[in-house]
Amino acid sequence: MLNLPSTNKTENIYGTGLGKGPANYAPLSPINFLRRTASVYPNKTAVIYGDLKFSYGEFFARCRGLAFALQRDGVGSGDTVSVMAPNIPAMLECHYGVPMAGAILNAINTRLDSTSIAFILEHSEAKVLIVDKEYLPIVLPAIKSLKHIPLVVIIGTEDVSPSTINSVYYEAFIANFGMRDLSHFDAPKDEWDAISLCYTSGTTGNPKGVVGHHRGAYLNSISAILGTGLGSKTIYLWTLPMFHCNGWCFTWAITAAGGTHVCLREVEPFLIFEAIVEHRVNVLCGAPVVLSMLFNAPRATKKTFGHECKIFTGGAAPPSTVIAGMERLGFNVTQLYGLTETYGPALITAWQEDWEDLVIEQRAQFMSRQGVTYPLTNDAIVADPKTLVEVASNGEQMGEVMIRSNTVMKGYLKNKNATLEAFEGGWLHTGDLAVRHGDGYIEIKDRSKDVIISGGENISSLEIEELLHRHPSVMEAAVVARPDEKWGETPCAFVTTKPDARDVTEADLIGFCRENMAHFKVPKHVIFGDIPKTVTGKVQKFSLRKLAKNLVRNG
Repeated sequence: MLNLPSTNKTENIYGTGLGKGPANYAPLSPINFLRRTASVYPNKTAVIYGDLKFSYGEFFARCRGLAFALQRDGVGSGDTVSVMAPNIPAMLECHYGVPMAGAILNAINTRLDSTSIAFILEHSEAKVLIVDKEYLPIVLPAIKSLKHIPLVVIIGTEDVSPSTINSVYYEAFIANFGMRDLSHFDAPKDEWDAISLCYTSGTTGNPKGVVGHHRGAYLNSISAILGTGLGSKTIYLWTLPMFHCNGWCFTWAITAAGGTHVCLREVEPFLIFEAIVEHRVNVLCGAPVVLSMLFNAPRATKKTFGHECKIFTGGAAPPSTVIAGMERLGFNVTQLYGLTETYGPALITAWQEDWEDLVIEQRAQFMSRQGVTYPLTNDAIVADPKTLVEVASNGEQMGEVMIRSNTVMKGYLKNKNATLEAFEGGWLHTGDLAVRHGDGYIEIKDRSKDVIISGGENISSLEIEELLHRHPSVMEAAVVARPDEKWGETPCAFVTTKPDARDVTEADLIGFCRENMAHFKVPKHVIFGDIPKTVTGKVQKFSLRKLAKNLVRNG
């Protein structure tokens, strides 16, 4: 042991005279990304939408115009500005103009009904609603039911404004800011201030409002750049809805990297392939349903392209057959995992060099895992949700995925109990069950409520779905529990077949499963037809469970 001289210090020398001030501290906020990029690349194309193009200088000016217009009409700190629009330039501008005004951005799912929209507007106390003209027929009934009617800003060509509401058109709204110097819209004094409010899609009851802060949005945007390799040559296609976790923070990340946003109003295979070829798109994001849509598109729709195009996917893991098929089309697929509560991605299937030597089907098996922590996610564990003891890294023992990070939400708006429950034990409880493999990679096996317990054995519905997707006739598959007198419950599969599939029967698919997995995991029933989904594109397993239960009652 070294014999060090003793000291009688009563204070830490690094805590004296070394304070925090404007010269060495600035609150983290994605607002600053646009200011910097517009200064460095003022003439570079920032946004493409059809024949419309904006440079970063023009994009910054439009966002400043929106910020000033909101402030002029009394919007400020703590106020909510709701937005309901597709992936168009105005929606992107709201991700900057609203927080620049000091307000909180509430991007609303465009697939919601009037009742759900009314709840969100009322619950969030929205002061302004910016809405694309296409959605007025859904939005107007929602507005009329409110106690306090927000100012409505309509995106689209000017027409006769609805006489029943106080409204103005978006282009006129952002243009009327005069000659005032608008270059200094400061970040909030406290980076913990709210920047966004995203409502989860409620399967039962009302959705919960997830509140994000400037610090988390900033850090997850930088995490996206580090994790996905964005740069100034990135041409990003907006297939992922900007309303979904604020586009997984890519709304801010692409700008921070100095890339180009290609806006797309509709997500259609023909339009996606066309945009990739025309604009040389090299990055896009989307749920597994988007991958499936591209993979199963008619041959005449698919186009070849001579450059690398990365596609990042999240949600339920895409089947390995789809990943392999997308690679054959020229896409480089990477799996992400996250929640609205984590600003989108929290895990990423980081590429390992030794995967290069694997055949495409083997490589796809690794790529369908959810992976390791996103670059700036502090920690993620798979553990017993009650004891918080981590499971063994053996790829077999299941536990709940829990996350602890600067990139976790502030909490749920006006819902203290739900917030405390989500943060129990000092971790964000995701409700997703997973295993951790020996290499440290996490693989989601099921939602905790979706595990099938048959004769005391736990069965992963995702494992059965993955196998069914390997059958050449299957386009989509979802598996839920069906009550069973003998076993308690057994797997029941719902299947959508490919348009050009041969006649496939229930017996065919059950036999296919029996040949490829333990017999106790094999579905006892297979039901053919369209699979119902939520407004965010997730399979409505609660609806399927109800259908399976009714099948038991009806014999």
